[in-house]
Amino acid sequence: MAEPSRPGEGLRAYRLIAGMWVRSSLTYRTSFLITALGNLLVTGLDFATILLMFSRVHSLGGWRLPEIAFLYGLSATAFGIADLVLGSMDVLGARIRDGSFDTLLVRPAPVLAQIGADRFALRRLGRITQGGLVLGWSLYAVDVDWSVAKVLLVPVMLVSGAAIFCALFVAGAAFQILVQDASEVQNAFTYGGTTLLQYPPTVFGKDLVRGVTFMLPLAFVNWVPASYVLGRPYPLWLPQGAAFAPPLVAAVCCALAGLAWRAGLRSYRSTGS
Repeated sequence: MAEPSRPGEGLRAYRLIAGMWVRSSLTYRTSFLITALGNLLVTGLDFATILLMFSRVHSLGGWRLPEIAFLYGLSATAFGIADLVLGSMDVLGARIRDGSFDTLLVRPAPVLAQIGADRFALRRLGRITQGGLVLGWSLYAVDVDWSVAKVLLVPVMLVSGAAIFCALFVAGAAFQILVQDASEVQNAFTYGGTTLLQYPPTVFGKDLVRGVTFMLPLAFVNWVPASYVLGRPYPLWLPQGAAFAPPLVAAVCCALAGLAWRAGLRSYRSTGS
């Protein structure tokens, strides 16, 4: 079944389904608050690991703690937004195997909106909150000669980074349609990608940095634009204007992910269950 062509239909369906899950989660407010707090604390363990490292060293790959906190905050917050919006996409493989994906195809709503909003978890705000707190501290602690361009680039990085991660979720879901059991492969690029970006590019080999710059452009979530903000050399000595490329990279990634999703739907064959 082809996706409806009007984006407004998808947004409306997403809002209605997500709203249903939000109302459901808020029915038991104490349980929700405990779960959200637990999510915030668990996601904070990643940054606690970085703090432990800096209790023994003064820099990591030549980057100081406030600079790495800046990378961490950008990556964690951007990914947290994408995870809140489309984090349920990794269950698509299970839906295909048990046959429940077929029911989504016959409903009068875009399949992508239904999958994206399925089991919408408001507790994931904990990851955004934790990443935002680290980002806020880093902006206070980092030694930067701020300009208008650098100030405006910070929210651009967050929005563009979230869009790039959303594109990865959609592309991963399309891949699951083809192979039916690949949630861990998708998680390797989404959750694994945000973990990779929490550390400076100088601690990784050049081949890996090239791969996440030119093949899977995760470097444009934070490495490249953050280097401009912090006054550090770009990874792989990219041109000066590369710092302002994240919106373009995000647009290309979203377009390619959309094509992959449509191709995946066209190739879908029901399990018959």
